[in-house]
Amino acid sequence: MAEQTDDSATAVTLDAAEREALHELRLGIEHVYRGYGHLLAFHHQVGRGMDRFARARDLLREAGHDGFADRLRDDLLPAGVVDDAWSYELVEAFEDGFLAETTAFERGVRDALVEGDDHVTERDQQRRWRTAARD
Repeated sequence: MAEQTDDSATAVTLDAAEREALHELRLGIEHVYRGYGHLLAFHHQVGRGMDRFARARDLLREAGHDGFADRLRDDLLPAGVVDDAWSYELVEAFEDGFLAETTAFERGVRDALVEGDDHVTERDQQRRWRTAARD
């Protein structure tokens, strides 16, 4: 069923629906990873914002505004960003949950259909373009 090609990728015969499904799964995973990147950026930006709040707390106290400084210290700085969870906890929950599950699922489908090959559509296009260039 599988044959080796000159670029060491495994070529497996797929029907059009399988090929399209693998391509859609790959694009889906890429979008999920992009979302993960945005989540990491969110985590980093919130962290930087919290550092600024901590600095503002000190400056407010220095300026004699203890009430505002206390509110930052007691209410905002220790608070979570969503349901008392800090942003790093959201990142960890995403990594351990949805990201791990979708990645494993996509990998399982590739393992079953194309012996684990990735970017099946792109590899096929690469093969066709290289063959055309040689001819």
